[in-house]
Amino acid sequence: MRYAKGHKDDTHNHIVKIAAQIFREEGIEKVGVAAVMQRAGLTVGGFYSHFTSKEELVGEAIGSAADETLRRIFNNSDDGGKASLKLIVERYLSVAHRDNPGTGCVVAALASELKNRPEETRATVTEKTTEAIECIANRLSSEASAKARMRAAGAIWAVMVGTLQLSRIVPDKGLSTQILKDGIANALKLASEMEKSNAT
Repeated sequence: MRYAKGHKDDTHNHIVKIAAQIFREEGIEKVGVAAVMQRAGLTVGGFYSHFTSKEELVGEAIGSAADETLRRIFNNSDDGGKASLKLIVERYLSVAHRDNPGTGCVVAALASELKNRPEETRATVTEKTTEAIECIANRLSSEASAKARMRAAGAIWAVMVGTLQLSRIVPDKGLSTQILKDGIANALKLASEMEKSNAT
């Protein structure tokens, strides 16, 4: 059967998108190639015409998922990519993000597994984490040095990721939501303290 030009690329991207979702929902180790291909509506035999290994798919899926979060939360087209830090933190630490890990931050969803992946895969995580931190740093006081902004942004990002993870662990929805609210306050407090330190 002859396929239209671009069919293979479309199929490849479809597999990556499905993998990015199912890995975040269920975990990398729990999900095999067969499960990904079944969810994608494709045969297992076709997998190796697109990827040399599951790890190659994992790396692409992580990159795709991270880019999705960067677009949706940090650079949302609805605000022209100029969202304030407050809006970014509120989007990230929202109930909707907490309740939908399959379409959310891949770092928060898979941190415990990502630390054990091969170096090449973790390099992708490092690259995307750096992009997120830079997005935050660009919204901090321009009076501070680039190094100071990056350090503060790293601390804010850590609060955001840790808060989201904890909110998902706690079964009490009321307490979970309060954790999100407190995380927002703490992340913004870090930014405010930086502003004050540069004003003195």
